[in-house]
Amino acid sequence: FCGICGFKPTAGRLSSQGLLPIYRGQKSVLSATGPMAKDVDSLVLCMQALLCDHMFSLDPTVPPVPFNVQLYESSKPLRIGYLESDGYSQPTPSMARGIREVKALLEQAGHTLVPYQPLRVSKIMTELVFKGLFADGTTSMVQKLKGGPIDPCLRVQVNLYTLPKWLKRILGFLLKPFSPRFPFILDAVSGLKSIPDLWKQHAAVEDYISETIAHWRSCNIDVVLCPVIGPAYNFSYCGQISTILSYTALYNLLNFPAGVVPVSTVTADDEEELKHYKGVFQDKMDKLLKKAVTGAEGLPVAVQCVALPWQDEVCLRFMKEVEHLVKQKRK
Repeated sequence: FCGICGFKPTAGRLSSQGLLPIYRGQKSVLSATGPMAKDVDSLVLCMQALLCDHMFSLDPTVPPVPFNVQLYESSKPLRIGYLESDGYSQPTPSMARGIREVKALLEQAGHTLVPYQPLRVSKIMTELVFKGLFADGTTSMVQKLKGGPIDPCLRVQVNLYTLPKWLKRILGFLLKPFSPRFPFILDAVSGLKSIPDLWKQHAAVEDYISETIAHWRSCNIDVVLCPVIGPAYNFSYCGQISTILSYTALYNLLNFPAGVVPVSTVTADDEEELKHYKGVFQDKMDKLLKKAVTGAEGLPVAVQCVALPWQDEVCLRFMKEVEHLVKQKRK
């Protein structure tokens, strides 16, 4: 949103001691501690400083895997999977343009780019991501918010969380004929019904990770280039649109390292194209997204770089390549 770089390492690569999570115990969709900085070099410097023997000795639960400089500095051409849309959330015009422009730059630099599509994103978002995040029926989230002021931007979202579970399920059932996505989100925030259901959900996540890794290998790709949410929303919309999170939340579910690199800004042509934005489902969520990003000319546009688990250095190397090529183009 603000034109800087960010990096989400493989969960567990860096220590999380001393951090206060929103709520503990949720294991399906993993969060990860990672740096933000003005450029990729600063991200790399931070990771090099943290992945050292002293830090490993402070937290024995972190695998003692130092930063692999050789892997990061490799000049071997990459085989890159790319996508403009995941089939669940249509990217905004600036998001899609960012991917096309970076794809062209990478090809000119000698890398190989092949189309790539994540597996069953529509089903995975509701069945694994949302149901994983809200397996307790949002009870933990509501408890954390109880007694405190609620930001007006988040009021709609919080009101949904505080509805009784039975009412969420009934509303989800009644809305199915009229909305292709929202009823399934309502069902997810109602929570899982039993401990066996939770274990099945965990097993389904493990299976999906294995299936995705096998899919990457069948495509013979090193990394993936994909959109990231953008541009920044107009005020009051951030708590109303959860579907576009598919571009980032998927890699929390998979526990793949991912990073964001700014590559452009929203143009007048993007704004003109946005007027014709329909979305994948043409539902309320798509209409809200269009309103949320309207009038963003000049705001930063970024792309997302993703690698396989524990290949954080490969992800950072890919990010550095994207950053370098974009800077070269601007000269």
